[in-house]
Amino acid sequence: MHDVVGIGIGPFNLGLAALSAPVADLDAVFLDAADEFRWHPGMMIEGATIQVPFLADLVSMADPTSPYSFLNHLKATGRLYPFYIRESFYPLRAEYDAYCRWVAAQLPSLRWGRRVVGLEQEGDHYVVTTDRGETYRGRHVVLGVGTQPVLPETVHGPVVHSADYLTHRDALRAAGSVTVVGSGQSAAEIYRDLLGTTGRLDWVTRSPRFFPMEYTKLTLELTSPEYTDHFHALPAPLRARLGREQRSLYKGISGDLVDDIYDTLYRLSLDGPVPTTLLTDTEVLGAAWDGGAFTLTLRHAQLDQVHERRTDALVLATGYAAQVPDFVLGIRHLLDWDDTGRFAVARDYSVDGGRGRVFVQNAEEHTHGLTAPDLGFGAWRNSSILASVTGREIYPVERRIAFQEFGVPADAVVGGVR
Repeated sequence: MHDVVGIGIGPFNLGLAALSAPVADLDAVFLDAADEFRWHPGMMIEGATIQVPFLADLVSMADPTSPYSFLNHLKATGRLYPFYIRESFYPLRAEYDAYCRWVAAQLPSLRWGRRVVGLEQEGDHYVVTTDRGETYRGRHVVLGVGTQPVLPETVHGPVVHSADYLTHRDALRAAGSVTVVGSGQSAAEIYRDLLGTTGRLDWVTRSPRFFPMEYTKLTLELTSPEYTDHFHALPAPLRARLGREQRSLYKGISGDLVDDIYDTLYRLSLDGPVPTTLLTDTEVLGAAWDGGAFTLTLRHAQLDQVHERRTDALVLATGYAAQVPDFVLGIRHLLDWDDTGRFAVARDYSVDGGRGRVFVQNAEEHTHGLTAPDLGFGAWRNSSILASVTGREIYPVERRIAFQEFGVPADAVVGGVR
């Protein structure tokens, strides 16, 4: 009998495992179908960095003294001084992956190569079954199964999602023409990586412009506990609208990368026109594959004009979405759901009607906003989950960190009444 059974070992549940490790009276085990930890292997483009500072590691924002911190990883691997001299807060993406692997190698609570196939309630605990026929019993369950690539239903043929980019990069570079679709960091990184290496390269985004990720300090306060409280308390339709409006805050492109793309285009143009077209405010209505190339049906939103374009290869950087895994069906009747079939996630990240026994990680963007996928907020969420599980704050849970108010101030006069 375990106190916690974690299902899925991505960065968030890996962080929970690391924060659980020093707690003597907490027994936790974590299961994953993969044979080892791998973080976005298809996007390990040379030189790419993560978009959050190194303090957004697995543990530091909960426990800066943890032996599982990124800085301790650098010290243990002889890279602390080079990182210091580099003078950048943003680790390389491959470096972050290596750090997570380093942490994973030290945690005996992780069980790899175990696909969860069943989840049932039995008395006052849950029984988790794996494809090996094993059973794990836990008083609490934390679902951290991650998100899955999103592919538009109107696109058909041998498309490449950004999640698998590196696997197909050589074939893409050999293609006569490539079109990249998407508006975020992944699309920009792939476009920059292919620029100058293919016959023709186009970039299509339905965004009105190539939005840089907003990283001003007062805007960053939207990743605070206070704003999460405010967002969670809003009506669902308003949360949905805000979620769309706030995408550039965390799904935009690094400003340095935008500038690098322009500088590269400028450099390549010294030899004549660059064989590339960048299309903004343009939606892909469909893509038909004829066995040799795609015919894209595109619509320009401002002009409301539809046109077609041919391309040999198509890369979709169309993002990821949370999924409800099939094994959850065994306890579906015990969980809370919204009108669209998504988890109705309580403020404490539980989904079991306030009992505080089943929690989710990064499946709550529709209820908690932009902190859900934020690596920097993972340690806070894990601190909150551990407080719910143990009944005490093992790691202090900050409740007010922002200078601004996100709703009506408590001392405001509303309708003439204070």
